Amino acid sequence: MPETYDLIVIGAGPVGENVADYAKKEGLEVVIVESELVGGECSYWACMPSKALLRPGAALRGALDVAGAEQAVTGRIDAAAVFARRDRTVSGYDDGGQVAWLQSAGIDLVRGSARLDGTKRVVVTATDGTEVVLEAKAAVAISTGSAALIPPIEGLAEAKPWTSREATSATSAPDRLIVLGGGVVGAEMATAFTSLGSAVTLIVRGGLLAGMEPFAGEMVTTALREQGADVRLGASITKVVRAGDLVTATLDDGSTVEAEEILVATGRTPRTEALGLGSVGLADGEWLSVDDTMLVDAPTNADDPWLYAVGDVNHRALLTHEGKYQARAAGRVIAARAKGESPDTGPWTRFTATADHAAVPQVAFTDPEAASVGLTEDAARKAGRSIRTSEYDMAGVAGASVYADKYVGRAKLVIDDETDVPIGATFVGFDVGEMLQAATIAIVGEVPVQRLWHAVPAYPTLSEVWLRLLETDGAA
Repeated sequence: MPETYDLIVIGAGPVGENVADYAKKEGLEVVIVESELVGGECSYWACMPSKALLRPGAALRGALDVAGAEQAVTGRIDAAAVFARRDRTVSGYDDGGQVAWLQSAGIDLVRGSARLDGTKRVVVTATDGTEVVLEAKAAVAISTGSAALIPPIEGLAEAKPWTSREATSATSAPDRLIVLGGGVVGAEMATAFTSLGSAVTLIVRGGLLAGMEPFAGEMVTTALREQGADVRLGASITKVVRAGDLVTATLDDGSTVEAEEILVATGRTPRTEALGLGSVGLADGEWLSVDDTMLVDAPTNADDPWLYAVGDVNHRALLTHEGKYQARAAGRVIAARAKGESPDTGPWTRFTATADHAAVPQVAFTDPEAASVGLTEDAARKAGRSIRTSEYDMAGVAGASVYADKYVGRAKLVIDDETDVPIGATFVGFDVGEMLQAATIAIVGEVPVQRLWHAVPAYPTLSEVWLRLLETDGAA
């Protein structure tokens, strides 16, 4: 006999956990299915371990930029200690703590690979081949996330490349490392392994951090080169060969690069293979299109809304914090519909997820950090917005001179001329990720520049750059 729950959640990463938690808080009986570790990609192979690898290098370079502290630094990064700290960050790849949390929240766990088997029906296959059949009274939420995309380059797949998983779970730094891709993962891992002692060659088809303002990628490129990385912009790999412990990459200009490992960071693909989507009229291996309640756009949902896709798998914003935001909305919406209420009316309307349309915050934990939220100048102009911009060199802020002897940074606001409201912000500099929430609040809260003048920044802090941006704008 099938086991019956109000809600079945497929995927126990941060996103799935939040869907389950918020639905449970609203009174639903919930089960969550996981084929790997409870806690998911972010906890064990992405956000947390990558930051554990990055932080020691940033801390060292921060100390070296302050007279007095600089003289106290006598050694180099201890790579073994960094990897040990990473292991503590990921709890030794043991999900016992996360499982205990599920139990405390009253959420059941079934381990195994899940596949849909028609409407509201999920079959879970354990590692020993046994199967459990689950049926949902109200809904199924797919929160299986995404995986690294391996581009169709000759020999690349056969060369057994690293992805973000292998990079963040490495137990030592290779002598030489090729990094393919200039997005956040590529830039962060190039930064981390350069600090750990690897000779890094970063190969980027365009420029670094292309989704941000151009100066962000330019400043990070300069910093990586100063730190010893070989950054090759406007370059592509045409062929990869592995011979024993040596990888040789041929570039489009005919030159070659050799390394012990090659890391591919060129994009993501949805984890929807073998998920049984064909049983409900969808295609395995595809991204799942959703509305603002995370309801999947599918014929099976026409009369009975039951199938949801939350987080990376819906391709709206491939960031853990955005997925968790969507999950909090979806858990409440699923509960509302289960109780016969409409999420389109009454108090439930505030739980639809709309922030990922135009106010997505993101931080590249490079050194310096690059943080942005909302629209870039180019994106705003392409969207037909009437805008003005304001930029400021953060080294000119009093707080920067206190922070470091030679602070390198820049800030930019994109302001909508019609509403006088900021619609985009970018900061580059040491620890600027901690400044991003103020910009996010200003954009999401649609705070006019005239009001921002009365949000007085403390002196001497880096946040004084807000005052300088407003002065540079000169519109108030």
